[in-house]
Amino acid sequence: MTTDDYTPLQMYIAGEWCAAENGATAPVVNPATEEVIGHVPLATSGDLDRALAASVTGFQAWRGTPIARRVEILRKAADLLTARAGDIGRIMTLEQGKPFPEARNEAVRVANSIRWDAEDARREYGRIIPSADDTLLSVRKEPIGPVAAFTPWNFPAGSPNRKIAAALAAGCSIIIKASEETPGTAVELVRCFADAGVPAGALNLVFGDPAQVSGHLIPAKEIRLVAFTGSVPVGKLLASAAGAAMKPSLMELGGHAPVIVCADADPVRAARRAATAKFFNAGQVCTSPSRFLVHADVHDAFVAEFVRAAEELVVGDGLAEGVKMGPLANERRLKATEELVHDAVAKGAKAVTGGARLDRQGYFYPPTVLVDVPADARIMAEEPFGPLAPIVRFTDLDEALEIANSLEYGLAAYGFTESAATTERLVRGFEAGILSINHCGGSVPEAPSGGVKASGYGREGGPEGLEAYFLTKRVSHLLGS
Repeated sequence: MTTDDYTPLQMYIAGEWCAAENGATAPVVNPATEEVIGHVPLATSGDLDRALAASVTGFQAWRGTPIARRVEILRKAADLLTARAGDIGRIMTLEQGKPFPEARNEAVRVANSIRWDAEDARREYGRIIPSADDTLLSVRKEPIGPVAAFTPWNFPAGSPNRKIAAALAAGCSIIIKASEETPGTAVELVRCFADAGVPAGALNLVFGDPAQVSGHLIPAKEIRLVAFTGSVPVGKLLASAAGAAMKPSLMELGGHAPVIVCADADPVRAARRAATAKFFNAGQVCTSPSRFLVHADVHDAFVAEFVRAAEELVVGDGLAEGVKMGPLANERRLKATEELVHDAVAKGAKAVTGGARLDRQGYFYPPTVLVDVPADARIMAEEPFGPLAPIVRFTDLDEALEIANSLEYGLAAYGFTESAATTERLVRGFEAGILSINHCGGSVPEAPSGGVKASGYGREGGPEGLEAYFLTKRVSHLLGS
């Protein structure tokens, strides 16, 4: 695939593909080549008002569609996405940089999450509550209404779809503002839903200046729920805006996931599994393992195997054969990664492998392993969101847990041990919403994901993932009157 094969970029409002009202656009850059591959439309206030109006009429049409028909349409969208996964994966690699196999598999996983949400919505039951003989007391679940959702660039299909699939499965309409850096994937994702028969207005896709779009949509009277995936600082701003408008919000925010490798763990196996997760998507994952606390007894063996795994990775253009890690997604991430490494080394850390930008076109930074990282290094407190693995020793598990829980983040945490008792100690001790023992598991459609503390609130995935999109009504009916 070449730049010429990149998808035409448009917004989708009220069932029509369109440019911005005033023709405004921004360039889209291939991070592997630094070439401009397209221009994304930037919504005006008028475009956003059209999307808001469409979300109201679309909500009425979609909520009135029988659940069996909604499931049929969503399953068709999933089938279309599966059939188009290769083409969508190539578009994703062009604009985001991740290796094509990762991108294609992301599209396939997204299709499976659509199927899960569609089927799970069938089982969102109300209930009858035993009460006085002359009163029928019940609880009903209804779609909450039009949703405004905002998603980042690191999973160009996965992040938008977690909002779209849950909202549509629940019977809501949605306006999704996907990332301006990875718009092509969002366009093709929305096209699958449109081609499957989602009615006009039930799903709207816009791009634009993030502050302008969120500032327009969140306080709008039409919007009943705000959903966001992204950084903690931006999440706090959007949550504050939603709170000021007395609207519920769903916040899936950043993390700085600790990994505790206990004395009884197999250091080679732990290093291999942790390294695979660390360098997936070049470390640009909110749940990426990013602080490695390794018991002194297994530290050296763990580091040796981790370095070996890092140096085996082929770094390059994600469309090239055999590449296992692509570039960082943009120049901002490259600069931030360089700064974290420079700070850590200046304070006494050692880069065992990597540690400097690759001398080639594109935003490439190699898998980097840092040892002897001091506690005051910025990387121990700031989410790296890149292919950086700081490793420190510990001798006392309680001390390791204290370090793991010392930050404002509470999204994911990982532990390696062969002891059932230690496993329970880790599970009870970690302050995080997503825990994995003896592996670094990713999100799955059948189970909830979400954080605590500054990493957000609400859950995505599993039955819990639909809860925010429903309004719970208590109905008391006095009989015989």
